[in-house]
Amino acid sequence: VQLVESGGGLVQPGGSLRLSCAASRFTFSRYPMNWYRQAPGKERELVASISSTGSSTDYADPVKGRFTISRDNAKNTLYLQMNSLKPEDTAVYYCNAPRQAAWGQGTQVTVSS
Repeated sequence: VQLVESGGGLVQPGGSLRLSCAASRFTFSRYPMNWYRQAPGKERELVASISSTGSSTDYADPVKGRFTISRDNAKNTLYLQMNSLKPEDTAVYYCNAPRQAAWGQGTQVTVSS
């Protein structure tokens, strides 16, 4: 299993970013996927989840209404659209394939003016 995140960076408060996670070496379309994040000095937390078909999604309370998880099974890619970003969203964001117990290397998101 290989998961490779991209799309992180520095953004001002109120801005937007879209994270991508390219998946390979497993049948991506058959399995649910997650996005997690870990801020400095804090535990890793679940941000959003999506079913294998994309028909069902779930979000942590702090990001509801601002973040959108989606997937393109034809491209073996998972996405996280992040809008109205806040400084407290600053963290390393990780793609996770829970059934495979697999993690990406993470991508840094920094929200600061």
